[in-house]
Amino acid sequence: MKLSKKHILVIRLSSMGDVAMTVPVIQALTKQNSNIKVTVLTRPFFAPFFMDIQGVSVFCSDFKNHHKGFLGLLKLYNELINLKIDFVVDLHNVLRSKVLIALFRFNGYTCHQIDKARKDKKKLTSKDPNKKLKPLKTTHERYADVFRKLGYTIDLSESYPISKKMIPELIYKKVKEKKLIGIAPFAAYESKSLPISKLHELIKSLSTTDNISILLFGGGDEQKDIFESITKDYKNTFSCVGKVSFKEELDVISNLNVMISVDSGNGHMAALYDVPVITIWGVTHPFLGFTPYKQPDCNQIIPDLKKFPLIPTSVYGKDYPKTYLNCFETIQISEVSHRVREYL
Repeated sequence: MKLSKKHILVIRLSSMGDVAMTVPVIQALTKQNSNIKVTVLTRPFFAPFFMDIQGVSVFCSDFKNHHKGFLGLLKLYNELINLKIDFVVDLHNVLRSKVLIALFRFNGYTCHQIDKARKDKKKLTSKDPNKKLKPLKTTHERYADVFRKLGYTIDLSESYPISKKMIPELIYKKVKEKKLIGIAPFAAYESKSLPISKLHELIKSLSTTDNISILLFGGGDEQKDIFESITKDYKNTFSCVGKVSFKEELDVISNLNVMISVDSGNGHMAALYDVPVITIWGVTHPFLGFTPYKQPDCNQIIPDLKKFPLIPTSVYGKDYPKTYLNCFETIQISEVSHRVREYL
């Protein structure tokens, strides 16, 4: 007799990079374990991440309207139990997800939540200049650990990259058959964003390479204006901001030969497609566990820690001494360009 599939609800509501990091873990889960199906509770914007994973569906939250406030969470809970959930996995561990977990547990569901290792991360981001830097468990492994608590096997040494997609016509007309370098220079905080002067230096350095096109990734009107200004100075550089939908942006990223990103979601997005990712770090640090999936240490470009010994100053880049905005001045663009050319 064929056993019915166990239905796992996975909660990860934000942010973009964190949601993207769930994808290779859920891929491994579904590939390595039979008789399961997964529903991911997340924001509608992030649904394209999961379109290519067999056995995975998305339930979209609406916290601005339908699911707003505590009564909205009750509505959401009732909608979710109608899906006939067996287990609940919380990969977010914030107030909203904790309320949902409490409701599920009260009604007898088996639930497990991610251990974010807040104490360990607090030590690593302390203001002690003599602190010892040691790598913490990766976020991908922390995600996998939650599923392991349910008894499932997940071996993250195995990779299941998502296949390349068709490049949208609008972008393809610009890049044709050239090798594609993606650059995502900005993040939520200035402390993780590449200064514009450094961005110019990087593009200028890469532009000496034959048969390449450089594609700029980001979001919002401010970044759009910055990119449009920059592309006027370089014939081989194009902005994707405002040109394509988010799904189409993922399609473009899947075709990159290499992605250069700061500590932000774009690097994690590229890693889903087995695109080499070179990460330029500011006041955060790869030892906090947010390195893009399966990217080597040599692709992690960090500031001079002798000059900026407090790095990492915070987990997400929110807290930092103002003088630490200068840490990007110690990033050697020649080192980044060298790594790019090795991949090309």
